[in-house]
Amino acid sequence: MSADLGSPMQGIRVLDCATFIAGPACATFLGEFGAEVIKVELPNIGCPLRKFGTATDGGDTLPWMSESRNKKSLTLDLRKPEGSSILKELVKQTDVLVENFQPNTMEEWGVGWETLRAINPKLVMVRISAYGQTGPYSDRPGFGRIANAFGGLSYLAGYPDRPPVTPGSATLPDYMSGMFGAMGALFALRVAERTGVGQVVDIGLYESIFRILDELAPAYAYRGKIRERMGPGTVNVVPHSHYPTKDGRWIAIACTNDKIFARFAEVAGEPELSGTGKWGTTRQREADREDVDNWVSMWTMRHTLDEALSLCATGQVPCGPLLSIDQIFTDPHYKARENLKTIQDPRAGEITVPNVVPRLTATPGRIDHLGPALGTSTDDILGGLLHMAQSQIDALRAKGVI
Repeated sequence: MSADLGSPMQGIRVLDCATFIAGPACATFLGEFGAEVIKVELPNIGCPLRKFGTATDGGDTLPWMSESRNKKSLTLDLRKPEGSSILKELVKQTDVLVENFQPNTMEEWGVGWETLRAINPKLVMVRISAYGQTGPYSDRPGFGRIANAFGGLSYLAGYPDRPPVTPGSATLPDYMSGMFGAMGALFALRVAERTGVGQVVDIGLYESIFRILDELAPAYAYRGKIRERMGPGTVNVVPHSHYPTKDGRWIAIACTNDKIFARFAEVAGEPELSGTGKWGTTRQREADREDVDNWVSMWTMRHTLDEALSLCATGQVPCGPLLSIDQIFTDPHYKARENLKTIQDPRAGEITVPNVVPRLTATPGRIDHLGPALGTSTDDILGGLLHMAQSQIDALRAKGVI
């Protein structure tokens, strides 16, 4: 990292009051690029993410270790008057506060938006909930699986003659909402820097999913088109799917336009099918979708995965292997890009996690440490940031506030 440039989020303090993944992921993304992130957790209990997933030898789970990277842990019971008072004091010195409780929960604890903005007019408050802060469903609880369903993605996942399935991961909306939350925080911070006025970043988990469904909404509004499940296929283009290879593996091939299909037809040894041939246009291929996919499958089945990848790459046909996680760990491109980062944790030992994204050339993000033990920064934050005497801290601990 260039010493003269520092970190992109240097000087920004974030209070992570959220639980599980969506809100905490938002704070994590900011923390990877230099923000000071203080994780607020219940005394003696901590964030539920600590107990969600595969446990480590240190007691906390792998999701906690990975997704709470670079954070400080402060135990604080916001349900108690002393706890909410301490949060208010911290807010005076905070740029961004992230929460993902059901709407009005923070208000019930006396630390809602109107209260906090009066304390710090420049504060940016990221609020992620199942359905957002407004609307008839706003008070309903929800998780990523519900967001996938309500957002329209689950309906599209699977085969047309089978029940809808989870699209890859039930946590996809959490991470997506965390990214949108971090992006919203950056936008709002720019405004706060320019005008001195903070604001709320309001995200419903389902909204991050609905936003990425390409032409789903305009196609229905414009043509009345209702997209149905297509298995591994893709709407509007073909061949654009997963195909079996001779060695029992799978290859993804994406011919997104006529020129690319012509290149594939050349690779497959039947160039006459493209151009003025029977499958030369997208419309012709869509009309014969099943036959086209079967033809591609017959070709891939004559080759091993490596052979098919090599032939497609030589012909400039977009392709890629379907990788399981063990194959990802041995893939040379993942290694070259340093997409996996191994960290030595003092409690759990050596843990490998996904590395920071995006990649900045001058001021890259970093992983300083994995998820901390519960409350490890409590005394430092209260004593150093709020200048509390040790006797005050001890009294708060005795009362269960920290």
